[in-house]
Amino acid sequence: MLRIAPWRVALIVVTVVVGIFATVPNFFPASAVSNWPSWLPHNQIVLGLDLQGGAYLLYEVDQEDFKEQRLRTLVSDTRRTMLGTDRIGYTGLGVVGDAVQLRVRDLDRLDEVRTRLEELRNPIDASVFNQSNTFEFDLSVQDDGLVRFTFSQEGLADRLRGIVQQSIEVIERRINELGTTEPSIQRQGDDRILVEAPGLGDPERLKALVGQTAKLTFHLVERQLTVAESSQTAITPGTIRVPSADEPGVILEVEDVPLMTGEDLSDANPAFDQHGNQPVVNFRLTTSGARKFGDVTQANVGRLFAIVLDNESISAPVIREPILGGSGQISGSFTVETANDLAILLRAGALPAKLTVAEERTVGPGLGADSIAAGRMAAIIGTIAVAVYMIATYGFLGIIANLALLVNIILVFSVITLLGATLTLPGIAGIVLTVGMAVDSNVLIYERIREEFRQGRTAIMAIDIGFKRALGTILDANITTMIAAVTLFALGTGPIKGFAVTNAIGIVTTVFTAFTFTQLLIAGWVAWRRPTAIAI
Repeated sequence: MLRIAPWRVALIVVTVVVGIFATVPNFFPASAVSNWPSWLPHNQIVLGLDLQGGAYLLYEVDQEDFKEQRLRTLVSDTRRTMLGTDRIGYTGLGVVGDAVQLRVRDLDRLDEVRTRLEELRNPIDASVFNQSNTFEFDLSVQDDGLVRFTFSQEGLADRLRGIVQQSIEVIERRINELGTTEPSIQRQGDDRILVEAPGLGDPERLKALVGQTAKLTFHLVERQLTVAESSQTAITPGTIRVPSADEPGVILEVEDVPLMTGEDLSDANPAFDQHGNQPVVNFRLTTSGARKFGDVTQANVGRLFAIVLDNESISAPVIREPILGGSGQISGSFTVETANDLAILLRAGALPAKLTVAEERTVGPGLGADSIAAGRMAAIIGTIAVAVYMIATYGFLGIIANLALLVNIILVFSVITLLGATLTLPGIAGIVLTVGMAVDSNVLIYERIREEFRQGRTAIMAIDIGFKRALGTILDANITTMIAAVTLFALGTGPIKGFAVTNAIGIVTTVFTAFTFTQLLIAGWVAWRRPTAIAI
């Protein structure tokens, strides 16, 4: 047992050396590491929100806003369906509470109305094997001609789940554009999203970027009104009114059905206007979007063309000539930063629904530094106390256990560094716990060796048998702890996951250092000293 094959010795030594090299960059500032030669390691441990500060935002899907927008779209779809090839007369089409309703004039055509409007119920759970589809809307057609669309309970819940998942993807793209390291974006409950961005210096900018719906639409303008005129005149059917961001006090009445949406954009980038040197946003359209844009501008030369972002016109230029190149420019009262943020929003895409801030916290870097200092002090005190105890109890073998413990800590940090895992304050607690667990394995080995030696075996035989018989106990103890760590990672969130990750890594490195590495050191000592007794 104490005769270790050369290949095993080489593997142990290479593992320890690689671990040391991987950990070294963490002792130098990032600016210095970036200038190192390419063959040297460059990865550093990523600190979590509680260690380096940053923003904590909990968003909630605004269900009322979503339902309002969805019902408004349903009104347009219903109008288009009822006024199809064979027009069916109706009156009173509009949103009433959480429903869309109208009244059919010709009661003899109710069956035809039901057939036409059935497709607007929007099946969302169609399945080849399951014929009982779930619909977004319930449709009722009464004998007196009253037709109502209402949200189905299952359909609304399904839409909310889809909104949360799509919002997570959009938010992730937006935050990645900011260059934030290791952001955490995860679902909380049925309609909430937790966003953590460690190290972000401007939480308000993150809040503005994440929370803005960024729904971009393009509309032809029917007329311009002042605020006073808007309150005194009725809205034209088939239009909506949006305020102008460029001209305060001006209201634009635009066609309610957009000619294009943000989905027709392929790219957007901040730039400067060649004439006034003002910040603008240049955009390029997809092939289909360019075709639609060309057709619209060709047929509407001389008209205003409103670019609407989140129900506010950010630009309303006059179409002076057909634009056939598939690109355009958004100008307005932009600064360099707001132009860049708008480009980020357009590239990342729109949120499917409005998000409201349910909770927000900003963790300052000073608090993170205090957490690091406290964690470092706890780790140092705990490690020194354990090291002193091992030397006092086991003498020279305690020194070997402490060397294995040092290597263990180095390997834990190296694995965290190589995996790119985020180190949090609970993660530091997991590392401190690893220190105690590591020497616990050494204690099992040493107590077994002491027991064998007291039974009259020679020192070398006692060491050999001690390692063999302690292995099963060490594996059992660490496997059960690993099961707990995996369960915490699978079911936990946030800080709990951080603790589980470092704990799991510590378990693996502990088995390696407390058994394999310690065995190598003791085998080397035995081969050198040939002890006849063990002071243990």
